[in-house]
Amino acid sequence: MWDVARGLVEQMDLIVPTPQGLYCPAGDFHIDPAAPVARAIITHGHGDHARPGSREYWGTDVGFGLLRERLGISAKIHKLRYGEILQFGAAKVSLHPAGHVLGSAQVRIEVDGEVWVVSGDYKREPDPSCAPFEPQKCDVFITESTFALPVYRWPDPSIVAREIFDWWQQCKVDGVCAMLCCYSLGKAQRILAELKIHTDEMVYLHGAMTRLVKLYRDAGVLMLPTDVVTNQPKNFDWKGRLVLAPPGASGTPWVKRFRPLSIGFASGWMRVRGSRRRQAYDRGFVLSDHADWPSLLRTIEETGAKRVLAMHGHTDALVLHLRERGIDAAPLELHHGASPGALNAATEAAAEIAAEAGALDHMSNNASGSTMDQHSELDFSED
Repeated sequence: MWDVARGLVEQMDLIVPTPQGLYCPAGDFHIDPAAPVARAIITHGHGDHARPGSREYWGTDVGFGLLRERLGISAKIHKLRYGEILQFGAAKVSLHPAGHVLGSAQVRIEVDGEVWVVSGDYKREPDPSCAPFEPQKCDVFITESTFALPVYRWPDPSIVAREIFDWWQQCKVDGVCAMLCCYSLGKAQRILAELKIHTDEMVYLHGAMTRLVKLYRDAGVLMLPTDVVTNQPKNFDWKGRLVLAPPGASGTPWVKRFRPLSIGFASGWMRVRGSRRRQAYDRGFVLSDHADWPSLLRTIEETGAKRVLAMHGHTDALVLHLRERGIDAAPLELHHGASPGALNAATEAAAEIAAEAGALDHMSNNASGSTMDQHSELDFSED
């Protein structure tokens, strides 16, 4: 057994769910806690994973700028290189690339020869804006399952980038502005990097994206040149221009300046036939920063894990499939307290699932002070 926080903890799972989130008793730390804790290891800078208020944080050196932006100037953040081993009590901890966004990480924990890996959010498709996922051998794998249904299978991202570019060029021919809705952290920068192979034209940004794009540039990510929409003169001609904006901006008066325009949305949710029509977008582009169904299964196999715990998303479908294949699998449910961070994350997740099912109308109707509109200012959401 381990001496943790002046008490004795019987040997148990290396990671256990608590009201604050995932907790490692052997090392006395939490992973992506939903409420303030003493020691927090953060997988990446999205708002449902990096929340302010904890005493100390650990994250990757590559993602340090994003964590500082998210957690605030006063947060005590320790930087770790990918693969660097840190000792927390009886636990050896290291961070490894997750391929989700800049600086995203899996958390590897080893105690007495037993290895657990917490995936965080991840994807397996190539992405020029962040380091690729690196599979980690382990005994137990805790995986996300945002898109854990067989219908979710991503096309080659290079093909999607070409589709976005061709749509933009067609908008030039049609004499309309091309406004592409995408999440401000990760997706916007990925699109700017993917499009660089096709053009060197200027792209215009919603103000919520500017600081985050600069942080990617500071980290050495090559992207198209950008300028802020509000820097342009009042009589600026937006016809044929590409504008990137968070989804919540599409229903605000901010959009009027671009008319006539064509509105697109880049998201994994666009894989579901009918989502684009239900949300009244002119074009939908299937581009996600999460693993699709084949990638989830491939990753689990590559880890060699004898036991798999699934969280965040369609856990039941994944668990059932794995059990049918003879793998010890179960959902890992987190019962967060009613902290603002936990409530916001839960609301965002519910909104995404509702959108997939068609329960939400176009986000332009979402003008009643909802979480999605409130988050459009910084928009640390994801898909």
